[in-house]
Amino acid sequence: MSYDILVIGAGPAGLSAALQARVRGKSVLVVAGDDRDNALYKAHQVDNYLGLPGLTGAELLDRFAAHARETGVERRTGRVLGVMPVGDRFYVSIDSDMKEAGAVILALGVSRGKKYPGEAEFLGRGVSYCATCDGALYREKRVAVVGLSADAPEEAAFLKQLGCQVTYVAAKRPEHLENDIPFVKGVKLEIRGEKAVTVLEADGEEIPCDGVFLLRPSLAPADLLPGLETDGGYITADRDGRTNIPGVFAAGDCTGLPLQVSKAVGEGLVAGLRAAEYLDQTRQK
Repeated sequence: MSYDILVIGAGPAGLSAALQARVRGKSVLVVAGDDRDNALYKAHQVDNYLGLPGLTGAELLDRFAAHARETGVERRTGRVLGVMPVGDRFYVSIDSDMKEAGAVILALGVSRGKKYPGEAEFLGRGVSYCATCDGALYREKRVAVVGLSADAPEEAAFLKQLGCQVTYVAAKRPEHLENDIPFVKGVKLEIRGEKAVTVLEADGEEIPCDGVFLLRPSLAPADLLPGLETDGGYITADRDGRTNIPGVFAAGDCTGLPLQVSKAVGEGLVAGLRAAEYLDQTRQK
């Protein structure tokens, strides 16, 4: 299905952008992972958002999401793996599916953490970011799941159901990890092999494996969209949210400091309006 605008991220910036685009009569799909991965969700109390003091971060997100939903914004849970411009359209890879849009708004939050040694070298040769996409390739094989997102335990269980021999690696054992999935505590990781992955080293312990699933909440912006300009890990965007790629806009924490709800909502509003204007101008040509 094709949409006018696809928003990546369901935090304050993404939902604000989606709402404004809907007000301008555009069809909008918001794609995001688990809300538990959102930094705002974990806030015990937010007192500096004008007019709504004293709410928890989760309560504030719920209100934003309900407002967007009431205007007709569609939302899908999933992990965006890539954005590909083709002419004046964008094809967005979401897990094992693909969606099309006329404009894209990046509201990714802050991308935390550098690539692990061996990650880039073995991408597609044993390293994967999507259990749903690639799990079937590893039936009856040994895989390591590096749990960096809230839904990683469920993804590990899915791989086990496929017949994979799963080892779960994280800084601490998650509460909902199935008891019969082996757990290894690891923070310093390195992926090794020859033509393909053979070992994940976790804090000095070697885990023999045929595949490593790195399950982050989202990919870094430059990995999602090659050619996207960034500075210090933040997306380079002007005051209208325009990036260096026509039709791609950015808003919120992913554009830089300050990392505040009010800034994110304001930038989302501007990005949503400008994306809608961009589509109108494109269609007039």
